[in-house]
Amino acid sequence: MDLLTAVTIGCGPSIYNADASTVAGSQESELETVKNNFLIKKLGLADGPELMDAINSVIETYGRSERNKYRAVVYYMLTKHFGKESVYS
Repeated sequence: MDLLTAVTIGCGPSIYNADASTVAGSQESELETVKNNFLIKKLGLADGPELMDAINSVIETYGRSERNKYRAVVYYMLTKHFGKESVYS
């Protein structure tokens, strides 16, 4: 729960914006934004096909049919996936 709280705080005020608080799992441009702005810039991961594979895996786990995929939860799941919890310590 502490990690989810830290990730949520890290999202900043954007989580209060209805559009920015969710991730559109079916939009390639949105997934690219998650990859570039979160995985590469925030978590410091190197670009590669495994990043998009991880995003798609998280979206599948969350549920593609789930209309509201909350950004903080997706980021939390990606942080756990890559074992980068230390970024939020």
